[in-house]
Amino acid sequence: MERNSSSEQKRRAADEDINAWLPVTSSRDAKWYYSAFHNVTAMVGAGVLGLPYAMSELGWGPGIAIMILSWVITLYTLWQMVEMHEPEPGRRLDRYHELGQEAFGEKLGLWVVVPQQLMVEIGVNIVYMVTGGKSLQKFHDLVCPNCSHIRTTYFIAIFGSVHLVLSHLPNFNSIAGVSLAAAVMSFSYSFIAWVASVKKGVQPDVKYTPRASTDAGKVFQFLSALGDVAFAFAGHNVVLEIQATMPSSPERPSKKPMWKGVVVAYIVVALCYFPVAFVGYWAFGNSVEDNILISLNKPVWLVAAANLFVVIHVIGSYQVFAMPVFDMMESFLVKVLSIKPSLLLRICTRTTYVATTMVLAMAFPFFGALLGFFGGFAFAPTTYYLPCIIWLVIRKPRKYSLTWFINWICIILGFLLMVLAPIGALREIVLSAKNYKLFS
Repeated sequence: MERNSSSEQKRRAADEDINAWLPVTSSRDAKWYYSAFHNVTAMVGAGVLGLPYAMSELGWGPGIAIMILSWVITLYTLWQMVEMHEPEPGRRLDRYHELGQEAFGEKLGLWVVVPQQLMVEIGVNIVYMVTGGKSLQKFHDLVCPNCSHIRTTYFIAIFGSVHLVLSHLPNFNSIAGVSLAAAVMSFSYSFIAWVASVKKGVQPDVKYTPRASTDAGKVFQFLSALGDVAFAFAGHNVVLEIQATMPSSPERPSKKPMWKGVVVAYIVVALCYFPVAFVGYWAFGNSVEDNILISLNKPVWLVAAANLFVVIHVIGSYQVFAMPVFDMMESFLVKVLSIKPSLLLRICTRTTYVATTMVLAMAFPFFGALLGFFGGFAFAPTTYYLPCIIWLVIRKPRKYSLTWFINWICIILGFLLMVLAPIGALREIVLSAKNYKLFS
């Protein structure tokens, strides 16, 4: 009996040592405002610049309704995750898959959460590689219009090389400065996008009719736009990992400072998303580009600055979404394969990951066309309804109570989004596939 007790203590001590090394759990002294700007950085991605285009596919009524409904539902599901982080005093669920395991069991929980979470985080990182490279290229072309043309792949490589350095920062708290700069930049370029649209005013011959001319086209574009909106609300995939960096005690559990930060972040999200989506659509109607900054080609210096802000922002966003992936990879290597934790292991793991996402982005610089597909297929479950299912399993609200009804409504809407959005997105991909070129 004593031997079993001793081996159990050794195992716990070994787990604590590993957790003290892993990026998500190595530092637990984050302040509430760390939560605010990490969540802003994760949430207000470059997808905000595509919201006017999504509005042009949805139309005024459905567009406004879907934007507001998405904001409300995702804030609610984010609150659920923050509440479920500590199922009891002294025990914390530091990662999304640990929450899944708490609800569905040790093995099933992993299979339910990890593939979807990895699809989101790796997909976002590839998209941000492309976005960073293209925004860098746009900045270069604006400030130096007479310079010789440089291929997009080279700009993606330049952008990716920054992450070959930044990815070796050990944990979430060490990237706080990068994340703060990214959050400020996201607010800045969103502000520029809608203020410049107001200044430009309603364009001549503006139309608010659907972009497509056929009924089938209108339906498919509507479905694709749902995925674009879903992609804009993606912060749930890193929220528990962010909360894991917060200190916690029975008197002051981590959910209090975390929720304070989330509320501030969601106010910023509203201040970025709604003006950009509605004002951009108001100014350009159904002729708006899929990136509002392309429609705003003047004044040149302002658009150039906005593109540079996008570059700085996606540098921070890439790191916030990559950190949980680093944590999963390093956990697997250390806990499952029993490789000794070391700086060399971390360098090899993270360099390989950054290089892989960079090569994929260079090979498929049209990856942004998959936003709608990923938005529906992967983001909808992890953001819109998986937290509700876990809440029903763990918290067991009374059947037919208000909470029970709210959760089931979110589950049904989220499931419909998951099924319908990829259909529209796949059609968009097929239609434009003939223009795709590898390593363009």
